[in-house]
Amino acid sequence: MSTAATDPLGEDRPYLFGVAYRMLGSASEAEDVLQDAWLRVQDVPESEMRSRRAYLTRVVVRLCLDVLRSGRKTRESYVGTWLPEPVQSGPEERASSLSFALLLLLESLSPLERAVFLLHEVFDYTHAEIAAVVERDEAAVRKLLSRAREHVREGRPRFTTRPEDHQRMLGQFLATVSTGDLAGLEAILAEDVVTRTDGGGRVQAALKPLFGRAKTAKFWLGVAKQGLAKGAAYAAELGEVNGAPAILLFVEGVLDQVLSIDTDGTQITAIYCVRNPEKLARVTRR
Repeated sequence: MSTAATDPLGEDRPYLFGVAYRMLGSASEAEDVLQDAWLRVQDVPESEMRSRRAYLTRVVVRLCLDVLRSGRKTRESYVGTWLPEPVQSGPEERASSLSFALLLLLESLSPLERAVFLLHEVFDYTHAEIAAVVERDEAAVRKLLSRAREHVREGRPRFTTRPEDHQRMLGQFLATVSTGDLAGLEAILAEDVVTRTDGGGRVQAALKPLFGRAKTAKFWLGVAKQGLAKGAAYAAELGEVNGAPAILLFVEGVLDQVLSIDTDGTQITAIYCVRNPEKLARVTRR
């Protein structure tokens, strides 16, 4: 029996998950959208789909737009800082479009701007194809895309970093924090570094972003000292999350947090730490 016969989304499921996840920044919400899409297309004859992937993408994007439009209040009432749900990515993924930095930028776009930007910049849709998906004319699509590009361009990091440099900076961060090396930690932090931690109101985390080298260094050394005082068994592993190296910290064998950074290769410019247990379910040990 073929995949399509047992699953209406068929071989397109991983691709559609990638679309939904980038739209929503949440793996659990993306899975819900795919389930809803599955229910909507299971009885649609292949003859009505023309291009199967295009048809399924249109269904998924429209469902995501509904979620985004109805979920704004949920984001606003979220306890503390909201970060995307981390996902482990394969080598075939376009890493730059999975980064925490970009997904946070997309949060500030309107739902339509977000859809248009992702379809064009990440999934290589033409203006005409996007117009069909979002039910707007091409002129409107071009205007939406222009606004989204400008916003993303203004907020996106101006540097790209080799994976080995990214991994090296993560290792230095872990070493300086675990040994309490204040001078060493401050040396690898950019002056305007920002730390964002997401506990979702379920576990301890900073409720607001922390800005600046001094505050960031003091915060992370305090976290390490507090952890050591509790006497728990800690284990840190290097993994790949959202297309980039990340630290997976386990406490008594249970994943406690996923930590990722932005870096220019010589200093750390941003730190993202996800501790909300509900967001860690898709991240596993090697």
